[in-house]
Amino acid sequence: MPDPEPKTPHEPAMLVPIAVERFVAAAAMAAICLITAANVVVRYLTSYSFAFTEEYSVFLLVVMTLAGTAAAFAAGRHIRMTALVDLLPKGPRRAVEAAVLLAALGLFGALAWLGFLMAWDDYRFEVTSPGLGVPQWYYTGSVPVLAAAICLRIIGRLGRAISPERP
Repeated sequence: MPDPEPKTPHEPAMLVPIAVERFVAAAAMAAICLITAANVVVRYLTSYSFAFTEEYSVFLLVVMTLAGTAAAFAAGRHIRMTALVDLLPKGPRRAVEAAVLLAALGLFGALAWLGFLMAWDDYRFEVTSPGLGVPQWYYTGSVPVLAAAICLRIIGRLGRAISPERP
């Protein structure tokens, strides 16, 4: 009798498990769902809206996206086109994968640096959010932190991609 549930590929052992990013992304999604549900209930019962919660929802959406991106890179499930690359022999295939990972590292490294500069400016100039009036760097500070986490995951993935033990 065939196994009804397909097996997932084994995730390689990592210093920091992917469960960290998965937990952060799931917690952000749960918070978005709670905020949205509360907004719907309050709007239905009182005709008022929690419009100010949009700031929290956007922030949580960014956190969820970046945490998911880190998990995807760690597991080797990042977006890429493999139709032609999979046809290449092992050596060139590794070289293409390394080039893609280096390009991604450059992109997310730039995002981490520019995100840091943006958060620093928000802190230095005491910028407040438009809806709630809280310091804007509370939100923007998450971008360089999570982009740096993505960079670390890409570096780990790059090490595994060029490893001689890898098929």
